[in-house]
Amino acid sequence: MLSPAQKRFLSGEAHTLNPVVIIGKNGLTKSVLDEIDCALKSHELIKIKVASGEKDEREAMLDTICGDLAAYPVKHIGKTLVIYRQAEKPQLVLP
Repeated sequence: MLSPAQKRFLSGEAHTLNPVVIIGKNGLTKSVLDEIDCALKSHELIKIKVASGEKDEREAMLDTICGDLAAYPVKHIGKTLVIYRQAEKPQLVLP
């Protein structure tokens, strides 16, 4: 789990990032999960844009993504999800 200080740090780092994955009307499919996994391998910290869905659906997507990919939720604001997974050679140094 991430501490509140680590979440604040990662949230600040994510502020300037653009979404690298967009979840469309078909929802969270296997191919979307694979794309998120690939993005996490190369970036560690990513933003995901969810094109549709209610807040409960987006929360469920966030839980599924983090559970399936061993990632940590950083932030969920509106239709944007921010997730983090430490790489083998970390680029970000957490406080």
